[in-house]
Amino acid sequence: MFTIEHDFDATVVTLVDEGSTHLKEDVIINAFDDCITIEQFDARSDSMVRITLSMSQLQDLGAALDLPEGVYRLRREKDAD
Repeated sequence: MFTIEHDFDATVVTLVDEGSTHLKEDVIINAFDDCITIEQFDARSDSMVRITLSMSQLQDLGAALDLPEGVYRLRREKDAD
């Protein structure tokens, strides 16, 4: 299950782990104009862990999800000229 909320400066997507065993904490994704943050509560350290991705890193991640094993470099439109 997931939710989508539009705040003033970000779109917030929350991913909820549904299932009967080994449930993980919710994952919260904040999409800003210049970056994406991914947050998840870590029960071992009793703290929220945050990862920040640039928009370029996010594009690379999206492409990587559909590619086989290997090393790649995306050609951005401005780089293609």
